[in-house]
Amino acid sequence: MNTDRIVIAVFSIVLLFCSVATEAGEHYRFRVYLKDKGDAGYSVEKASEFLSAKAIERRQKNNIAVTASDFPISPAYLDSLCAVGVTPVVQSKWLATVVVESADSLLINDLKDLSIVDSVKWVWKGQGMAEPSVCDDTAEADDTILTSTRQRSKKHYGYANDQIKMLNGIKMHKAGFQGEGMFVAILDAGFKNVNRISAFESLKLLGTRNFVNPYLSVFEGDDHGTKVLSCMAANAPGLMVGTAPQAYYWLFTTEDIDSEYPVEEDYWAAAVEFADSVGVDVISSSLGYYDFDADELGYSTDDLDGKTAQITRIAQAAADKGILLFSSAGNEGSSSWEKITFPADAVDVVTVGSVTEKKDRSTFSSIGFTADSRIKPDLVALGTASSVVLPSGEISYVSGTSFSTPTVAGLGVCLWQALPSLTNKEIIELLRTTSSRHKRPDEELGYGIPDVFKAYKKGRKNVSRTK
Repeated sequence: MNTDRIVIAVFSIVLLFCSVATEAGEHYRFRVYLKDKGDAGYSVEKASEFLSAKAIERRQKNNIAVTASDFPISPAYLDSLCAVGVTPVVQSKWLATVVVESADSLLINDLKDLSIVDSVKWVWKGQGMAEPSVCDDTAEADDTILTSTRQRSKKHYGYANDQIKMLNGIKMHKAGFQGEGMFVAILDAGFKNVNRISAFESLKLLGTRNFVNPYLSVFEGDDHGTKVLSCMAANAPGLMVGTAPQAYYWLFTTEDIDSEYPVEEDYWAAAVEFADSVGVDVISSSLGYYDFDADELGYSTDDLDGKTAQITRIAQAAADKGILLFSSAGNEGSSSWEKITFPADAVDVVTVGSVTEKKDRSTFSSIGFTADSRIKPDLVALGTASSVVLPSGEISYVSGTSFSTPTVAGLGVCLWQALPSLTNKEIIELLRTTSSRHKRPDEELGYGIPDVFKAYKKGRKNVSRTK
């Protein structure tokens, strides 16, 4: 499927800045908070200049107006930043921020002196990105298809049968809902070998973007996203079938595996805003933050209020634009932090924790409540010994809220496919009220294990009453 040309053009401008190579050596990245976004002549009446037709359609369906928050940052503002001697890297139009890079840390003072700038915060330091080496055109890429050697099960869902059955997802699929027509974005650390694994041969891929390193394919490097994606999109009957195998997917790399700095919140924000602009319906993110390589940049549990962390504010903004966003609760249940991580504290996202096959909380699964006493996590699913596809193509078992999250997200996709007249927030409420502990939610399991088929039946009944 083709996305709206104007949206691709807008993103190309961002990618141009992001792709400028810098000399090797220690560099710094600063988040610049602008006083406003400037006037570049955009208007809500001409939303097709900066949003795809599908993004506009989602807003209309959910009675959400296009507003000035959707306008891109003025190119003239970016020019003003460049004139200081820095290079723009990524930006957030919703929060009016631009991340810039320089080898000179003292330029932070020149940035603060600009009339368009409200404040500046350093968010990363590390080695500058060097130009990629010239590829040898004679070298052949490895296109070997990677397939599991495991014996096929008689069960259609193979080794993933238990994790979808726990949520009553098999009945949902049998009712005819496997994600057809839905647009999904997965934000992760990398999707190694997804383009070579037989379990993904039927993957409906809309596109990919690497927001951390535009020189690197999302199919190289880290494999965390490969495992996450398999929980939703794998389609190898008898081996593993995911919870939304017929949906359309965007794959975004936003996690920098080489370091841990707040700039990853900005990569995540850029990916979410791009997902919005191309009309994504659902986002699944198995990433969470609270502690960074520089201690002074970290958060405290008091910040878990749904409005403090940069990444949480973006998550809530996405929800307010009509996107159904699923976020992993985090794996800090046994650590001194213990609590959910950011952006799992956002009010209108579905925060997913983990349980064992006996439906007890996995010891590693992060708990609530939020700092403002809201129920989190929202839902839980099997995350201890979840079936996944490895980058080798093999089927294996791994543990973490990273995997319970896409399992739930995929069935959330199917539920929204089945009940398209509902808003994203109505889908969330439907999932909560049909989960196992909805009458007595707590800080460990939230509203409990969702029953998506029960949610479908209840939702269908309620919709028919309103007609």
